[in-house]
Amino acid sequence: MAQVAIRNVSKAFGSVQVLHGIDVDIADGEFVALVGPSGCGKSTLLRMIAGLEAVTGGTVAIGDRIVNHLPPSERDIAMVFQNYALYPHKTVAQNMGFALKMRGVERAQIDERVRTAAEILDLTPYLGRYPRQLSGGQRQRVAMGRAIVRNPKVFLFDEPLSNLDAKLRVQMRAEIKELHQRLKTTTIYVTHDQVEAMTMADKIVVMQAGRIEQVGAPLELFDRPANTFVAGFIGSPAMNMLKGSVEADGVRVGSALLPLSGDQQVSAGQEVVYGVRPEHFEIADEGLPARISVVEPTGSETTVVLRFGGSEIVALFRERHDFKPGETLLLRPRKELVHLFDPKDGQRL
Repeated sequence: MAQVAIRNVSKAFGSVQVLHGIDVDIADGEFVALVGPSGCGKSTLLRMIAGLEAVTGGTVAIGDRIVNHLPPSERDIAMVFQNYALYPHKTVAQNMGFALKMRGVERAQIDERVRTAAEILDLTPYLGRYPRQLSGGQRQRVAMGRAIVRNPKVFLFDEPLSNLDAKLRVQMRAEIKELHQRLKTTTIYVTHDQVEAMTMADKIVVMQAGRIEQVGAPLELFDRPANTFVAGFIGSPAMNMLKGSVEADGVRVGSALLPLSGDQQVSAGQEVVYGVRPEHFEIADEGLPARISVVEPTGSETTVVLRFGGSEIVALFRERHDFKPGETLLLRPRKELVHLFDPKDGQRL
């Protein structure tokens, strides 16, 4: 295992700059998720750590070595890809042990490592099968097993679950987290799915347009997003953001006066973006009057899409209600959970 230090890393493809001075510290044994929308640079950063892309500027260090100019085979990392990258003509055991065979490791040691990894991943009954005889989840386990047998300092995952169906993604999410807790190997995990990041990672790095927006523990990002981008990206459904202006008793949004917690440093007349998460609305006798457009019951909770003026609002309720489209609800935010942002630069106030 090893820590990873990324210092002022940049990447350009010709005249196009895709990463702009990235700084991240990943502790020994930590599980870090790189998240962000498509094109934000997260996979490019992972490939630079792996040695599959050259670093334009800055340094990448694994342990006490700067690895910028080392090939992937000398970085002591193992990477798990989105498409599994298994050899179709080799059995599960042969796929898992192939990298060790190429290194010249003795057959007995290869067999022992493959057997150990297969036991960890519940693959023992499938060691003699070929990839075409496996399900998608089993193939992903084989790809993970191939990484485990190498006993690397760092695991790199590049959107490994995006090809799986929703139920299998949830199962594999838990398996990868359990695997990390068991092996305690430093892990860097790229995903565009913030739910994956929230449920699996010790620390999340939120990226946009080649820059880092915020780094922190999952609940830290959820509770105190640094700006409107992080606020909208972390949390599902996304945070509601309404433009308003501060008054003596709250924030005026259209015809509604919405509450403030009292510890927010704003002044009367100040323009703000008022943020409230869908689950932090309550139905009240007075509040923001919003007309129901769509009701989405799932059994455990009900999501309601509403219209207020020209804005769309989403509210989420754990208890059951008999909502009907066209009805008007009076929604009151829980004032201690309200977020305020600067409308000019999007930064938290």
